[in-house]
Amino acid sequence: MARTTHTVTNQAPPLVQYDVFGADRALAEAVGRHLGPEVRDEALAELSGLGRTAGSAQVQEWGVQANEHPPRLRTHDRYGHRIDEVDFHPAWHRLLGKGVSAGLTAAWGRPGGHVRRAAAFLMWTQVEAGTCCPLSMTHAAVPALRTDPALATEWEPLLTSVIYDRTLRPAHLKPGVLFGMGMTEKQGGSDVRANTTTARPLAEDGAYELTGHKWFCSAPMSDAFLVLAQAPGGLTCFLVPRVLADGTRNVFLLQRLKDKLGNRSNASAEVEFDGTWARRVGEEGRGVRTVIGMVAATRLDCVLGSAGLMRQAVAQAVHHCTYREAFGGKLVDKPLMRNVLADLALESEAATALGLRLAAAYDDGGEQERALLRIAVPAAKYWVTKRCPPVAVEAAECLGGNGYVEESGLPRLVRESPLNSIWEGAGNVQALDVLRALRREPAALDAYLREVGQARGADHRLDGAIKDLLTELADLEGVEGRARRLVERLALVLQGSLLVRFAPPQVADAFCAARLGGDGGAAFGTLPHTLDLASVVERARPVS
Repeated sequence: MARTTHTVTNQAPPLVQYDVFGADRALAEAVGRHLGPEVRDEALAELSGLGRTAGSAQVQEWGVQANEHPPRLRTHDRYGHRIDEVDFHPAWHRLLGKGVSAGLTAAWGRPGGHVRRAAAFLMWTQVEAGTCCPLSMTHAAVPALRTDPALATEWEPLLTSVIYDRTLRPAHLKPGVLFGMGMTEKQGGSDVRANTTTARPLAEDGAYELTGHKWFCSAPMSDAFLVLAQAPGGLTCFLVPRVLADGTRNVFLLQRLKDKLGNRSNASAEVEFDGTWARRVGEEGRGVRTVIGMVAATRLDCVLGSAGLMRQAVAQAVHHCTYREAFGGKLVDKPLMRNVLADLALESEAATALGLRLAAAYDDGGEQERALLRIAVPAAKYWVTKRCPPVAVEAAECLGGNGYVEESGLPRLVRESPLNSIWEGAGNVQALDVLRALRREPAALDAYLREVGQARGADHRLDGAIKDLLTELADLEGVEGRARRLVERLALVLQGSLLVRFAPPQVADAFCAARLGGDGGAAFGTLPHTLDLASVVERARPVS
């Protein structure tokens, strides 16, 4: 008789076949809080359906496949003709199609659209973050195109469609399209005013010919792209279609695909323009102003994407520790592990609450809400994306050696975690943008202080943090050197205000103690032991 060398025991079951939305109490509560009664029930049912899709074994397997089989560049066909195409694994197209059909590009035209989309985007990031890049850029292209009513009329119905059509053909023959963008160049990076790509006017009104390059162009198989180039009147925004109206390919040369740390399912390319046809968007010389709405929308998606990655990391860690036994009991019941999990859960919930609050400001659209976004979006983008990598790494450590193995899914989260801090302007760019708003737009600071002031008197540590923040804001001499410190405090105070108003008392108490009251260390797992940490961890447990 064959001997059994070992029996597999004490392993957590896979976290599959669950409702990603219903299992996330912080997310579900935020959606219910920010949606009016006329759309709330419909939205909750819709999001729960997407949550079950996101939590299914089949869709999670597609996420694995899309990353195990990264895109492949084909510059020429077998005969030597230039074709400039990228081949993706079928799983990529399945996931992208699901994302489009779920409304991840359709927020602008329906009630509560931004809150509903934000929740869906946060969930879909947990399945496969790479597909969220084209979904984000397509969604964000709408405000840029609205600067030109004729272009918006032509393109917006296609951008906000819930039909995914992967074929390369003229946009007017398709039921839906995806957009990419190309802003940065080798010599300039975030300093887009240093761009050298030129735009020469053609005889056709609004048409130009582009010559130059873009150093980063994500999702290069999109139907069209918004790019910046130097026109005679200065830096200008242009729409570059992949296929022209007569069915011929536009000149869009894919030089190579980037070999990236993470986000490997998504193609990021270096592209060349050489007599490329383009249509001007907005006025000449006002390119930055034209794309600013697009940039703000993609920055919010960076916040939501990081919140999604953190939520999945925390869910995996808490799930593992709920089942895993060590040293005579469940890991989740061990005081020190409970402290770590609770600390991670605080970071995740604070990010979720902030991301959904900003999405609600988009839906409101009022003057004060727009002013709040001017400070809150770059501050949130700075802070939430910075917190994502340490959360992902600590969550992987909660699984021990298992968390270092690809099959656990944690390494993919770890590799993905720095992306959103870099994309759409790294940390210093966000901090300087906040300073610009503080100096030039008094209404933005007023809107921020009104928002955080709604929680005054509810927690003495939050009150103290608001007072200290006002002191810092009163002295803006030499502020650039301490801009990161200031923006961090702006984000933390806003998160604290939201949690004090809306989260369970044990969550708000722990956050204010550790993040605002100074009663916490530099590493996760250093919360005061007197707090109700068991309740914080239980709230984060992914149980539908």
